[in-house]
Amino acid sequence: MTQFLKKFGPGFLFAGAAIGVSHLVQSTRAGADFGFGLVWALLLINIIKYPFFQFGPRYASATGENLLQGYAKLGKWVLFAYFALSLATMFTIQTAVTIVTAGIASSLFENGTMVFWTTTITSACFLILMLGKYKFLDSLMKYIVLILTLSTIVAVFLALNNHHEAISLQQTLPNDTLGIAFLIAFMGWMPAPLDITIWQSIWTVEKKKLNPSMTTKQYFFDFNVGFVMTIILGLGFIALGALVMFGSGQSFSANGTQFANQLISMYTSSLGDWAKIIIGVAALTTMFSTTLTTLDASPRVMHISSELISGKSFKKGYLFWLVILMTGTLAIFFFFVSEMALLIQIATVLSFLTAPFYAILSYWLLTSKYTPKQYQPSKFMKTYSVIGIIVLIGFSLWYLFS
Repeated sequence: MTQFLKKFGPGFLFAGAAIGVSHLVQSTRAGADFGFGLVWALLLINIIKYPFFQFGPRYASATGENLLQGYAKLGKWVLFAYFALSLATMFTIQTAVTIVTAGIASSLFENGTMVFWTTTITSACFLILMLGKYKFLDSLMKYIVLILTLSTIVAVFLALNNHHEAISLQQTLPNDTLGIAFLIAFMGWMPAPLDITIWQSIWTVEKKKLNPSMTTKQYFFDFNVGFVMTIILGLGFIALGALVMFGSGQSFSANGTQFANQLISMYTSSLGDWAKIIIGVAALTTMFSTTLTTLDASPRVMHISSELISGKSFKKGYLFWLVILMTGTLAIFFFFVSEMALLIQIATVLSFLTAPFYAILSYWLLTSKYTPKQYQPSKFMKTYSVIGIIVLIGFSLWYLFS
């Protein structure tokens, strides 16, 4: 089993980063508010984003460079734009995922304040990243994602077994302002923000250092496994929301702890108190994996982009940005702990509106002279990507004008 798992890496990190707020919060809420009515949105946005997520490991495995190094060849303005966007969003994203994680830990263990759990979780992630670096993260995430998958499947099975009403698979298109806003936020982080393809390329380069014998075909397989797992788990959390919460008349709190209590109590009220540990483990594992991978990835991209922009090497750049991100996250937490829903809404909408920018950049690089011909997308994939870019721009304009 261990030898088999060694063949995987960046794909599981992708899954660990992706399966978080988009699944536990947004997908569960989609199921709670719309039943199975937004399954179409989950499947559509995954199909649209797929080629752009794949471009990260494709470019890295082909060239040995991450996407930021490729972007630098397109023009320094690209790096400046990326740096500004990342700086504007990374603190909100990290705070949102950390607050949800802390709320779930507080609810599951029924002990400790939000301040305690936020500090503990952030410190634990920091120690893992400092002591284990990429190698430990690579190993740990495989087991976290497997535990998450198994516990979620068990939870869905239990919910189905306890659901005695007819299940409707009729699909829904929200037509009111709040419904449209939620739909865009849901799709913005489903399965993840599009800039995660840059993180994926960096993790792929790191994996090549650990296992130089991995081929491009193996990297594709690794990514596809992680990507499919995010879709399956997204459907699983929609099903949990639909089977347990849909039609209950209850609404989620904007407070992190109260949200977690509601989430877990809604499951246990339907499935029984004995199910709390299964739901709790699934929820906590989901959010801890996201908190850990985002805390690793954002400092990496800020460090690399800083070096590329300045033309200088910063030996402690990763540590510098890691400390900056932790400090900013804790500062926002103390001021906005009661506004979890607002933080998530801001982060997800920003992610959706910036998606066309990242899609165009990745497509431009992968079809340029900087990517070897044999590794460039096929004609089908190019057409597929262009359609995806048009749809992403269309959805963004629809949101802005509605």
